[in-house]
Amino acid sequence: MHPNSQRTVAARTKRGRHRIVLGYAAGVGKTYAMLVEARHRISRGQDVVIGLIEPHVRPETAALAQGIEVTPTRRIRYHDAVFEELDAEAVIARSPEWVLVDELAHTNVPGCTHEKRWETVEEILGNGISVVSTVNVQHVESLNDTAFQIMGVRVAETVPDCVIEQADDIVLVDVSPDELLERLKRGQVVQRDEVSEALTHFFRRTVLVALREQALEFAARAKH
Repeated sequence: MHPNSQRTVAARTKRGRHRIVLGYAAGVGKTYAMLVEARHRISRGQDVVIGLIEPHVRPETAALAQGIEVTPTRRIRYHDAVFEELDAEAVIARSPEWVLVDELAHTNVPGCTHEKRWETVEEILGNGISVVSTVNVQHVESLNDTAFQIMGVRVAETVPDCVIEQADDIVLVDVSPDELLERLKRGQVVQRDEVSEALTHFFRRTVLVALREQALEFAARAKH
């Protein structure tokens, strides 16, 4: 057991803090920002581990995660493929001060204890462990209809507003749509052979501008 993880049963009955890193699209830098924060916390002597992150095709993000302890994931075979999911039991057994968890709205594969990743996070928080998680604004349940109007596609994975409202901190990671599009064209958001299709679908500039507006407004409301 890590020396910093030896906490009393009484201390663990207190709910952990939940810090949500909010964005408006893949590639804005949510995971990167989460890892930068983790490194700052570690440098101050805090006990931080990775529960599950999604580096995608971004080597800079993957490099930033190097050296940070990773708790075991839960590996589940489903439809002849093996998927890795956040393992609450492994995180709780390790008992760090903070754990990093990407994509709060993610739907777990069948066979997991919880259907949604945010439910797994709630279990971890309930055991006195603090969480830094990431989510895009279109995955907030109350904004589902607005996101559909903007994108023309219904977002299937959402996080209940109560989960967002109960968060201790919501931090917005913001870049301009033009900068995000440049990152996309450089192959920093999706694979290069997927760039053309992305530019004509989700990553249309009008869509990005509208989603960014939603993220800015939502983050502003969350501060009050």
